[in-house]
Amino acid sequence: MAEDQATAAIETSKVEEKQPQTTEAEAPGVTRTKRIMVAIDESDSSFYALQWVIDHFSTLLLTTEGAEAEGGLLTVVHVQPTFHHFAPFPAGPGATAVYPPSLMIESVKKTQQETSAALLLRALQMCRAKQIRSETLVFEGEAKEMICQAVEQMHVDLLVVGSRGLGKIRRALIGSVSDYCAHHANCPILIVKPPKEITS
Repeated sequence: MAEDQATAAIETSKVEEKQPQTTEAEAPGVTRTKRIMVAIDESDSSFYALQWVIDHFSTLLLTTEGAEAEGGLLTVVHVQPTFHHFAPFPAGPGATAVYPPSLMIESVKKTQQETSAALLLRALQMCRAKQIRSETLVFEGEAKEMICQAVEQMHVDLLVVGSRGLGKIRRALIGSVSDYCAHHANCPILIVKPPKEITS
């Protein structure tokens, strides 16, 4: 009888060990921080999109103690283009590529870094003015691809981009970041169309 009870107790403990653990997302009363990502560049339309998010999602993104516990985080992303160290076309007979001097390369990279820093500083100032909980990130590469990769890796809940109002020809030739993200981003996407005076 005692052996049967001991065996039953062991079997019960094994069953309890096999019970799946409750994840953070499943735990009652525990919510994951909602992350909104806004992609910016030098255009006024991208900063209009950022301001639109600040104005319309401020309640979710406030830096107050209660909001940080259950609120969201605004991630501002800028992607600077990769600088290629060679010319894409031959510069003369028999030439395959032209490599610029190292000083020129360093100068271009420095300019890119300064531009990125200035853009993100402007974005941070906008967020701080409204006490928005935010962070800034810089990536290098093709903007539309890097944005979509960041969305997936960071588990973004909402991606917001501005619409630059490209014409049909330019859209067909160079493509649109907003169009690409709308088809490839692994989360809902909001495309903010600015007033005509900004795109004109």
